Amino acid sequence: MAIKDALRAQQAALLKQGIAELELSINDGQQHKMLDYLGLLEKWNKAYNLTAVRDPLQMVTRHLLDSLTVVTYIKGTRILDVGAGAGLPGIPLAILFPEIQFVLLDSSSKKTRFMTQAIGALAIGNVEVHNGRVEAYLIGAGPERLFDQITSRAFAEISLMVTLTKHLLSAEGEWLAMKGQYPTVELAVLEELCETCEVSAVTVPGDGAARHIVQLTPKID
Repeated sequence: MAIKDALRAQQAALLKQGIAELELSINDGQQHKMLDYLGLLEKWNKAYNLTAVRDPLQMVTRHLLDSLTVVTYIKGTRILDVGAGAGLPGIPLAILFPEIQFVLLDSSSKKTRFMTQAIGALAIGNVEVHNGRVEAYLIGAGPERLFDQITSRAFAEISLMVTLTKHLLSAEGEWLAMKGQYPTVELAVLEELCETCEVSAVTVPGDGAARHIVQLTPKID
């Protein structure tokens, strides 16, 4: 138990330091819940191989802090995280923004089972989890069901993300694609698909790898 408590303390210190470097305001209760989520992910990962990252401290950096780099870009009241995997960035964002409704969509049943279990165990009330392919989700839904933002952390190339999800985004909405290296090749084919495109470099505390946030708005007919 002492070893487990010491590891949790290390994770908490790493998360707090990273949050400070990102200049975010996240209260102790929210940080605690994020670490509880990480604990569930670590436990499930042993049996279900949900993520390749297994070191508990790397999980803080490469999962939580990486997800939090998109925080300052979040807006609206209804957000879709497509290809959510084990719930990143959707679950950390839902913990931080309880006033926003999040829908987490993934085609992997083992990952959606984990997400459902996690949000239940953590009592996160502003999240819906759906298992299925995005191109078949909500077809024919009314405008009140469309999303203000659609996020993606590791789903697909940007053009494919836009093509598969454009029926889900409101006319005033935007896509937020989280990328590593500057996506030069991916951006080259977006002119006909999107009205505007803006790329911002972000830094994940404790990780020297390149990160970029790509903001896109739908083409105006």
